[in-house]
Amino acid sequence: MAKLTSLFAQQDMTVGTPWKKIAAFAAPLLVGNIAQQLYNTADSIIVGKYVGDNALAAVGGSGPLINLMIVLMVGIATGAGIMVAQYYGARRAEDLAQSVGTALTLTLCASILLMIVGTILVGPMLRLMDTPAETFEMCRSYLRVMFLGVAGMAYYNILAGILRGLGDSLSALKYLVIATVLNVFLDLLFVAKFDLAVMGVAIATVMAQCFSAILAFRKLLRMRDIMHLQARHFKLKKAYALQLVRLGMPSGLAQAVMSASALIVQSLTNSFGAAIVACNTIVMRIDGFVMMPNFTFGNSMTTYTGQNIGARRMDRVEQGIRSGLKMAIGTAAVLVAAILLFGRQIMHLFTNTQSIIDTSMRMMTIVAAGYVAFAVTQTLSGVMRGAGDTTAPMWVSFITTLGIRLPLAYLFAYLTRSPEYPTGRPESLYLSLLCSWCMGALMTIIVFRRGKWRKKSKMADEEKE
Repeated sequence: MAKLTSLFAQQDMTVGTPWKKIAAFAAPLLVGNIAQQLYNTADSIIVGKYVGDNALAAVGGSGPLINLMIVLMVGIATGAGIMVAQYYGARRAEDLAQSVGTALTLTLCASILLMIVGTILVGPMLRLMDTPAETFEMCRSYLRVMFLGVAGMAYYNILAGILRGLGDSLSALKYLVIATVLNVFLDLLFVAKFDLAVMGVAIATVMAQCFSAILAFRKLLRMRDIMHLQARHFKLKKAYALQLVRLGMPSGLAQAVMSASALIVQSLTNSFGAAIVACNTIVMRIDGFVMMPNFTFGNSMTTYTGQNIGARRMDRVEQGIRSGLKMAIGTAAVLVAAILLFGRQIMHLFTNTQSIIDTSMRMMTIVAAGYVAFAVTQTLSGVMRGAGDTTAPMWVSFITTLGIRLPLAYLFAYLTRSPEYPTGRPESLYLSLLCSWCMGALMTIIVFRRGKWRKKSKMADEEKE
C-alpha cells in the first residue's frame, strides 16, 4: 500500500532515481490519457451503436476542425507547463503563481474568441472540407455545441497541464476519470433515452469537461504549500505573458499546421465516401489509445526536464533521457503486437458492418510500425520542450506534415486511381502517415543530437542577464 501511495503521490523529479521518478509520474498520467481516449471513444461507440455508421462518421469527421480551432489553447498550455515546471524546480513561488494566473487569464480571452469564431465558421469550414451530404447536418450540430462549450475543454486541459507541471499527475487523473464516467452516463442518457443523436453526445462532453475543469481549479487553489494564488496574480503582466507566448507559440503553430493539414486530408478522406470516413474514425480512435504512451512519455520528459533544469541538474536530465527512451520504445512495441493480434475484435465495438471492420484492420496494419518511430519523436521532443526549446519540435512537425504527409497522401491517391477507386485507394492516407512518422523520428534524432536545446531554458536566459 505504501508503494502504491508513493507511486501516485506528487512528484519532485529533481531527486531520486530518474527512471523511477519518470515511471511514477507517467503511471497516473498514462491512466489519465487512456481515460481521455475512453472519453472520446465512448462518443463514437455510443453513436455508432445507437444512431448508425453515418453518425459515427460525423463525430469522427468533426475532429480535425475542433483541433484546428483550439490551437490557441495548445500554445497557452505548452507555455504554462514549461514555465510551471521550471519555476517549481527552482522553488520560486511568486513567479510560479504569476505564471499560472497569466495562463488562466489568457485562456479566458482565447475561449471567448473561439466560442464566437467557431460557431460562425462551422458551416463554411464543413463545406470547404467537402463533408458528405449524409453527415453534414450532424457534423454542424455537433460542432456548434462543442464550440459554445469550448471554455470547459480549454480550462480542464490547461489546468491539468499546470498540475502535471507541478508533478501532480494524480489529481488530473482523478478529475478525468470522474469526467469520463459522467460523460458515458450522459451520452447514454441523451442519445439512448432522449434520442438527441450527435447533439446529445456534444452536450454530454461539454457538461463533463466543465465539471472536471471546476474540480481542477479547486485543487489548484488549495495547493498553498507550493503557491498561494491571489486575485493580483490573474492580472496580465507583460513579462510573463510574453514568456508564455514565446514558449507556447511554436507548439501552437505546430498544432495549427497539423490541424490545417488534417482538414485537407479529411477532404481527401471524405472523397472516398462515408464508409471510409467511418473506417477512419474507428482507426483514429484506436490510434488514440496506442498513441497515449507516446504522448505520456513525451509529457513526462517535459516535466522531468523542466524541473531538473530549473534545479540546474543537467546530469539528471541525461540519465532521464536514456530511461525515457527505453520505456517509450518498449511500450510502443508491445502495443503494436497487441494491435496486430486483437485489432479486429476491438473494431467490433464500433460497428457490426463487416466490410468496415475489414477495411479498418487493413489500414491499422499499415501504420502499426510507425508507433515505435513516433515514440522516439515524442520522447526527445518532450526533453527539448522541457528545456524551453519549443521551436525545434515545431519545425520537425512542419516538415513532416507539410513536406511529407500531405503531399504523399495526394500523390499516392493520384497514382492508385482506377475504375474501382476513381479518387485513389484509401490506403494512401495511411501509407503517407507511416512515412511521415518514420522521417519525423529521424529528423528529431538529428536535431536533438545537435544539442541547441541545452541553451534554451528560462534559467539559461536569466543567467545571461
